[in-house]
Amino acid sequence: MNRLFSRSCAALAIGFSCAMLAMPLAAAPRAVDVDRIAAVVNNEVITRQELRVRVDQATRQLKRQNVELPPADVLERQVLERLILERAQLQLARDTSLRVDDATLERAIARIAENNRIGIDQLRATLEKDGVSWTQFRDQIRTEILLTRLREREVDNKVVVTDAEVDNFLASNPDAFSNQEYLLSHILIGAPERPTPEQIERLRARAEAVMARLRAGEDFSRVAAATSDAPDGINGGSLGWRRLDRVPALFAEVARNLKPGEVSQPMRSAAGIHIVKLMDRRGGEGTAALTLEQTHARHILVKTSEVLSDAEAESRLRGLRERIVNGADFGELAKASSADLSAAKGGDLGWVNPGDTVPEFERAMNALKPGEVSQPVRSPFGWHLIQVLGRRVQDVTDERKRGLARAALRERKAEQAYEDWLRQLRDSTYVDNRLGRE
Repeated sequence: MNRLFSRSCAALAIGFSCAMLAMPLAAAPRAVDVDRIAAVVNNEVITRQELRVRVDQATRQLKRQNVELPPADVLERQVLERLILERAQLQLARDTSLRVDDATLERAIARIAENNRIGIDQLRATLEKDGVSWTQFRDQIRTEILLTRLREREVDNKVVVTDAEVDNFLASNPDAFSNQEYLLSHILIGAPERPTPEQIERLRARAEAVMARLRAGEDFSRVAAATSDAPDGINGGSLGWRRLDRVPALFAEVARNLKPGEVSQPMRSAAGIHIVKLMDRRGGEGTAALTLEQTHARHILVKTSEVLSDAEAESRLRGLRERIVNGADFGELAKASSADLSAAKGGDLGWVNPGDTVPEFERAMNALKPGEVSQPVRSPFGWHLIQVLGRRVQDVTDERKRGLARAALRERKAEQAYEDWLRQLRDSTYVDNRLGRE
């Protein structure tokens, strides 16, 4: 549909939760590291100070997850590579005028506090108790939002899933939406965008060396932390509990044939060579029939910006609401005034299931009777006027399967496209890695 819907929002402001509290940033490092350079990324430097902060953070996270730490030099190299990728993305965002304004940042922080059931003051006190300054915390949240928006613009918003692809997915994966979940971990031996035969041979040699360590009984998470080129490698390579429709097709195919504790043979993809371990499996088979109360709604969206404040956006919608109450056509005003993709259809969102929209929108929509128009409602996307056109109870089992299939395909495509985009960005970035030169 569009970014109003929460499934498309990924980790944008509304997606942050207690994860930030569970992974505090490191306190300031030793003064001796301050002026030393770890790497140069295009025309910017990554200092030893920045690297030490991230290494300390990664160390604490691995210990919390009971993952055996890789050698210090390996961990430092892995963390630096993540910093390089992050810096390259931030440079691209800045060079293309992508920004996160203070209002968006404040709403994201408010949601973090709300998700942890604490107030802003208590959130700040908790962070400072852990040695994390409020300025440091705000900077990291701003960075996370910026990276999410960059990914949405450069990758996610360009992903298209056709009806034919959904039909083929459902025909080929009759058990895709069972209640069974898999706990998978993986190791990626990353390949450049167009590897030469010599590079492919080096990748195979690395993969065989990794397999030798695993066959010798080394802990998978420790080997992943030490050798994987995937972003989650430094965390032990765990993908968490997922249904098979929520993992890459290559992983899903092999996971079906693995027993808990077993490790796959190395598998090739465009990204490189993968090694997958099935840690555990849970849940039963079958997808239960589902009936839901759906709401037929339409809306008008006014987005805030540097030239349109919250107060002005709200005032504009109050004026539109007054015109609607006095007889103006909601749909015509939506076509003329709404900033949403649904404007061409008079703001019509069709039949909406519970959970399809962000919480602020859903609460306001659910409070309306058919025919009623809401007062202006603020969400992470701007200000809305909402009108409910009707409600019904519907068997959505088949619709749900198609929706899940579309979301699964979109996620798979987006993940692959994001990996390819990151690899291309890394290959086109000038990097002078100075680790080990001193």
